[in-house]
Amino acid sequence: MKNKSLLINGVRGVEKSFSRRAFLKNTTALGAVTTLGGSLAMEAAEKSVVASVASSAVTAESLVTGLYKSLNEKQRKVMVFPFDHPLRSVVDNNWHIVKPRVGELFDADQQAMIREIFLKMHSDEYRDKVLHQFLSDNRHGKDATEKAAFGSAAVAVFGKPGQDKFEFVFTGRHCTRRCDGGSLAGSAFGGPIFYGHAAGGFEEEADHPGNVYWFQAKRANAVYQMLDGKQRGKALMNKIGRREQKNKTVELSGKNSGLDGLSVADMSSDQQGEMMKVLADMLLPFRQKDRQQAMKMIEPQMKDLHLAFYEKQDIGHDGVWDVLQVEGPSMIWYFRGKPHVHAWIHIKDKA
Repeated sequence: MKNKSLLINGVRGVEKSFSRRAFLKNTTALGAVTTLGGSLAMEAAEKSVVASVASSAVTAESLVTGLYKSLNEKQRKVMVFPFDHPLRSVVDNNWHIVKPRVGELFDADQQAMIREIFLKMHSDEYRDKVLHQFLSDNRHGKDATEKAAFGSAAVAVFGKPGQDKFEFVFTGRHCTRRCDGGSLAGSAFGGPIFYGHAAGGFEEEADHPGNVYWFQAKRANAVYQMLDGKQRGKALMNKIGRREQKNKTVELSGKNSGLDGLSVADMSSDQQGEMMKVLADMLLPFRQKDRQQAMKMIEPQMKDLHLAFYEKQDIGHDGVWDVLQVEGPSMIWYFRGKPHVHAWIHIKDKA
């Protein structure tokens, strides 16, 4: 049968074509296809699966399994590690988990699968926006095409997808994302993640035009507007936010007192309700599965959380706080909006 092409949806104008049969061979969908037997069954199954490849039937986890099965020995040697390897838990704002880049190490079909894994780790509403962020933040040098930008990412697989616990990690500038199929119990997103965006150059304006993630700070500022004078005095810190450092930024304190900001326990019931809504809204860029898991871990420690805004990093001195933090004993969400957006998240079950 002749190879045909499939367009995987992404941001407009950056679709990538690749072999339908190769894609099927690299997904768990092939297992269901081959049990039917015969070329006619394969043809019919291909049409069906290809038509729904972007649907919920094909998950990030199933695509990771398919990618893992497609790897040759050279690829496995440089980007597959034991599940408990210390590299798995690393998080930073601009790094590459292995030296070979996606555009160098993988063929076109595998690159398309990696791109789809990345998309499926995000919500339908935000995946195109998040991909646009990654592409715009990772254009470098003479070859500033979108293909080269995505190819500049680096990925690694820990464990054995489809056989045992595993984790897929995607890295680049302003990006650390994880997909683990629930392998890391008690930890949202499979461990700490990072995201950011420099939409208007290195130093953004006060309203952060075009920034994919600025809406999160605006939602958090809505809680500040509900606070009375005494509460604002506790929430607004006359200092800069925490120091950003690989791994250190997301270290959990284990404490429910002595943290920066206003304790949620000292908020009124309506303020606490809005706080929960804000956190849920801040999670909107991520897929529903990860949002639900994160909120399930946040709720039991809600009254142990502290909300802080950092007055000394207010761009434009407009009273819309660009830097904020939500911290509890088993959670840190640090949003640094100056000079551009950096966000660090680590959420675990309440100890």
